[in-house]
Amino acid sequence: MTDDFFRSRLDGMIDPRHPLAVLGDKLPWHKLEASIAPIFAHQPSPVETDTGFDFGGEFVKSKGGDVSNKGRPRLSFRLMIALTMLKNSFNCSDEELVQRFADSVTWQYFAGYEYFDSRLPCDATQVGRFRTALGEAGLEEILSATIKAALDIGAVKKSEFERLIVDTTVQEKAIAHPIDSRLLDIARRKVVQAAKRAGIELKQTFDRECKELRRSAGGYAHAKQFKRLRRTIKRQKTILGILLREVQRKLPLAKNQGKELETLQMWLERATRIHTQKRKDKDKLYALHAPEVECIGKGKARKPFEFGVKAGIAVTHKQGLIVGARSFPGNPWDGHTLSEQIEQASVLLEAVNVKPKQVVVDLGYRGKDVDAALPNIEIIHRGKIKTMTQTQRKWLRRRQAVEPAIGHLKADHRMDRNWLKGSTGDALHTLCCAVGYNIKWLMRAIARLGLRGLLLGLDLLTQLSELERNISKQIKFQFENRNLNTQVLLKL
Repeated sequence: MTDDFFRSRLDGMIDPRHPLAVLGDKLPWHKLEASIAPIFAHQPSPVETDTGFDFGGEFVKSKGGDVSNKGRPRLSFRLMIALTMLKNSFNCSDEELVQRFADSVTWQYFAGYEYFDSRLPCDATQVGRFRTALGEAGLEEILSATIKAALDIGAVKKSEFERLIVDTTVQEKAIAHPIDSRLLDIARRKVVQAAKRAGIELKQTFDRECKELRRSAGGYAHAKQFKRLRRTIKRQKTILGILLREVQRKLPLAKNQGKELETLQMWLERATRIHTQKRKDKDKLYALHAPEVECIGKGKARKPFEFGVKAGIAVTHKQGLIVGARSFPGNPWDGHTLSEQIEQASVLLEAVNVKPKQVVVDLGYRGKDVDAALPNIEIIHRGKIKTMTQTQRKWLRRRQAVEPAIGHLKADHRMDRNWLKGSTGDALHTLCCAVGYNIKWLMRAIARLGLRGLLLGLDLLTQLSELERNISKQIKFQFENRNLNTQVLLKL
């Protein structure tokens, strides 16, 4: 006898018509687990050789080269994949994700649980480590599985994947607005802290003076006293230069020559960029902890500049299902991103055996090199309006359908602010947001399709109950008449 004998199964505790429960039964979990299993396979240890001597003379002995199974048993792939899907679908942080999972019956059923478990599924940090280990290839497999599920449930037709809408947006990084005074003060503090850890003694750190300068700069900027502001920033630059030169002179005298010295050299390089960059320079540094951040202008009156990375989104023309999402570091021109975007979408659509034929874009993609890079793709934009057919003009009028998808990605699926580290974090976050969007899209499609069948079933049940009520009335009437006739005969 086991403890599970006295516990209720999850399939008896949930509503089987819940969209997430239906989706949990429709997704190809076994195929997903098999596709990502090689990423997490144990690798053989390196072979180490050594020479020894015995009575027979010199010999060579080796160790290693085998696959070790040491360590704690890993969690199930389905659980970790489900957590990766649910995080951006419901706009949760890693900590909130594991807490809600422990309380939600439907989430646990979606992850393959048979019985309810009130314990946390894992530590919150394991979600991030699993996402990093998956990489872009693993997340693209998950995104491809959502596309295949949309076709399997009948939410989209196979022919709809041949025509796509492509657009770019800015995925903003989790940084503060770059202000010269703040960047100079942070650079000074980082250099001082790294120098102390490396064992370098500084004559002066300027902590008290720089604290007052930072406060004064904020006041002068608020009061629009720009001459005083420029004088304050100039003094901050002077102090940072003094510290940089002193640390460079004392680098050979550092007591710690290991990882601390490498960290100090990294902060020295970034602080030097902050100290020397001018207003109109290119490739400026906008955040010390995120040097990959770009300043991107998309022509918005409400927000002239955004600080992050450019992200491309490809959706189906009719239904708006995302079939491609990737980041483009370096702030390239939109036309130069189209070939890579279509290449990714073509790879993801291999699961449904379809290749895109038409792409509807805006004028940002206009250019001859775009047509040359994609010879088999028909590119439709407003610059070709005079040579278009009526069908192509009809397709072009729906180009704006990608804008609500981008809005939902930012408002509901965490694309408005990226907290993941580095350029790799930018790529992973873009794909995670697309997966979360598709999961919610599939849930809405299941509710729409299932609601139609449910209403037909309710109508049928109503008709059957009404028919049963009429039959019972007739039987009761006949029975009462029969009793009445019997009583009359007995009296006679």
